[in-house]
Amino acid sequence: MIIFFTIFKKMPEKEIKNLIAGDRAVFIEFANKISPEVNRKVHVMASAIERRKIEGIIEVVPTYRSLCIYYDPLIIGLEELLEKVDKIGNTLGEIKVPSPKVFEIPVVYGGEYGPDLDFVAKHNNLSPQEVIKIHSGKNYLVYMFGFSPGFPYLGGMDERIATPRLKTPRVKVPAGSVAVAGGQTGIYSVETSGGWRIIGRTPVKLFNPDKDPPVPFLPGDYLKFVPISEEEYLRLKDK
Repeated sequence: MIIFFTIFKKMPEKEIKNLIAGDRAVFIEFANKISPEVNRKVHVMASAIERRKIEGIIEVVPTYRSLCIYYDPLIIGLEELLEKVDKIGNTLGEIKVPSPKVFEIPVVYGGEYGPDLDFVAKHNNLSPQEVIKIHSGKNYLVYMFGFSPGFPYLGGMDERIATPRLKTPRVKVPAGSVAVAGGQTGIYSVETSGGWRIIGRTPVKLFNPDKDPPVPFLPGDYLKFVPISEEEYLRLKDK
């Protein structure tokens, strides 16, 4: 059982919360909201901690608005860990990280590849082509990975195509399925069950455990959906 309790630490102009999760993890919560600015701080902090290579830290996991740090209490104690993390936090504005990259994700929309495209269009009083144009018309921030390995939670979807989830999730959703749920969009990186509305599919293999890194992009990067034909999808899928 994981037990949370809260410790408050000061950062420049902001107060963050340290949420202690049992004896091997701590969450550094930057704000009680989801925004690109807050998420940027999460990734800057994650990058800074990983570069410090602090002995005893096992893994850092970024989320929408917080950073989970797993550590070995036999190597580094909680107080020492928080002290080191706090020092890093006080210099966030001085830390330089690589600029985010933009990855193009080819997508064949509709038909057997996007069985819910017509529903999304009808629900929002749009045509399927209008949904495709809106969905592929911007760059999406990769806030975090979750649900399944390499599943990107993307920010910035246009509310004009927001659509509720399925009442009953599908038992099997093909890997590469591009979907929407509420005001979010994402890509099923592996075959799994799921209740998001599927509007298309990409031939890009998002998760490959034999590669390092196993996912071609990182949280903090951006994805751009590019409509393609079924012929292009089949050609790219066979590569």
